[in-house]
Amino acid sequence: MTKPLHPGTVYYADEQDEDVSGVDLAALALVVFRHEGLPDRVEVTLLLVDEETIATYNDRFMGREGPTDVLAFPLEELDPDDDLPDPDPAGPPLNVGDVVIAPSYVRRQALDQASTFEDEMALMVVHGMLHLLGWDHATDEDAERMEAQEAAILTRVGRRRR
Repeated sequence: MTKPLHPGTVYYADEQDEDVSGVDLAALALVVFRHEGLPDRVEVTLLLVDEETIATYNDRFMGREGPTDVLAFPLEELDPDDDLPDPDPAGPPLNVGDVVIAPSYVRRQALDQASTFEDEMALMVVHGMLHLLGWDHATDEDAERMEAQEAAILTRVGRRRR
C-alpha cells in the first residue's frame, strides 16, 4: 500500500475578495501536519472570510469586539507534548478543526509589521494550525515555544516569522 506524499486532507473555502493562493495555503497546512507528526488520516478546514465575518466570529466565540487576523476552532483537545491520536483505519479521519483567516486584516497587519502579505498569511496558517494541535501562548514560556515552532515551520517553506 502506498502512503500519500503528504498526510492529511485540507478543505479550503474562500469567501472574501483578497487575491490569495488557496493551493499555497493548503500545501502549508500539509507541511504543518507532517512537521507535527500527524497521522495520514487527518483533516482541517481553512476558511478565508472578510473582516465583518471574522469580527462576528470573534465576538460570538471569543467574546472580543472587532475583527482579528486568525481564529482557530479545535474539534479535539490535543496537547503538543502528548502522543497524537491515530484514527481507526475503519473509522473517520481525525478532524482537528477549522482555521479562519481575514486576509484584508492580515494585509494591513503585514504593512504595520514591515512584513510581506505572503509571509503574514503563512504565519496565520501556521499559528492557527498550531492552536488546533494544542499549542498556546497563554504564558511567556508558552509563547516562546510556540513562536519557535512557528519559525521552524516557516523556515522550512522559505517564509519568515516577523
